[in-house]
Amino acid sequence: MLERLFGLNVHGTSVRTEVLAGFTTFITMAYIVVVNPLVLGDAGMPVAGVAVATCVAAGFGSILMGLLSNYPLALAPGMGLNAYFTYTVVKGMGIPWQTALGCVFLSGCAFALLTAAGVRKVIINSLPRSLFSAVGGGIGLFIAFIGLKDAGIIVADPGTTVGLGHLTTPTAAVALLGLLIIAVLQSRGVRGYMLIGILATAAVAWSVGLAHLTPAHFTLHDLGGTAFKLDIPAALNLRGGVGLSVVEIIFVFLFVDMFDNVGTLVAVTRRAGLVAPDGSIPRLNRILAADSASMFVGALAGTSPVTSYIESAAGVAAGGRTGLTSVVVGLLFLATLIFAPVVQAIPAAATAPALILVGALMMGALAEIEWTDPGQAIPAFLTVVITPLSYSITNGLAFGITSYALLKLLRGQARLSDWLVFLLAALCVLRFIYLA
Repeated sequence: MLERLFGLNVHGTSVRTEVLAGFTTFITMAYIVVVNPLVLGDAGMPVAGVAVATCVAAGFGSILMGLLSNYPLALAPGMGLNAYFTYTVVKGMGIPWQTALGCVFLSGCAFALLTAAGVRKVIINSLPRSLFSAVGGGIGLFIAFIGLKDAGIIVADPGTTVGLGHLTTPTAAVALLGLLIIAVLQSRGVRGYMLIGILATAAVAWSVGLAHLTPAHFTLHDLGGTAFKLDIPAALNLRGGVGLSVVEIIFVFLFVDMFDNVGTLVAVTRRAGLVAPDGSIPRLNRILAADSASMFVGALAGTSPVTSYIESAAGVAAGGRTGLTSVVVGLLFLATLIFAPVVQAIPAAATAPALILVGALMMGALAEIEWTDPGQAIPAFLTVVITPLSYSITNGLAFGITSYALLKLLRGQARLSDWLVFLLAALCVLRFIYLA
């Protein structure tokens, strides 16, 4: 049955290899079960409920990806997307998290329609890869900044806007210790270094009284804290109608998720040797369809948008070549449900180092940008710097697209085939005018 479903022999792999690869991928990305609930907890969402929703969304998404596309790609709620959900949509715009979940569901509907019409493929092909990399780097800085703030390492300063906090305070000191632990584990090549580092730092925090580990029993009521709480009617009536707010949120969810997916797809499929001779990715629409369906389930369960994870490359390095690897990852996430309520006992001092180092890992994408070419370097720089400084992924993306289109036009490099880029830039300019 497994041979018929996944073509193991054709891909030169075996059940044992695929299962081992699935365990490897799961261990490297299991930290999301801890980090995602605490990021969304800042939006006022029940932490235990989000932990369960994270496991459900990651489990469903990874299994569906494996069965539908037969790629070793694992899915889970995205780090950049959860930051946008919490810090821009809920905290920045003042939108209730239930309404924000409604926007995630509507984004899934838009994704499904655009995928069926082939529009997502057109958008992917129309934008430069340098912009994809810049968005990843900008989100990395944004996430790292949030981690530094949560740890008390960076604080508000009326004279200089931001400044260095008191590093001898318990939270900052434990967070710095956690940063060292995770960095050492990573540099020594320890698998699951992120999750191990979080738990080790949490143990230190518990021992010094920063937080208390209280036993919690899992019940289906924990999932009820976020499941089916999305408010679609409210999302459709933001500011008195289907106006710019809901369009802007869906726009960013669409592009950030798309950029995450493209970067991950290219990296993982190339490493696995699954790219077609012409450089295209076979069964791309199936991959995007699985991504869209996962967003539906994630919104219903109660979490931010689901996307494919670059940690899938760890499973590929361990020999994973088919969707069986993803199915194993999904089953392991579902098995983790029993531990989900414990997440609420993990303090910010333990998760802040993880956010900082996840941000550092995301900065690697900037190496793909041709910094000697102003047409790439300037839009990329504006995207990277505006995202954390304006505390908005939307603003960074809008600056990047607009500056790229303007430079292309003013350098005399505009072509008829670039019409979509100029349309997106025009929409970004209208957004800035509206905000002003």
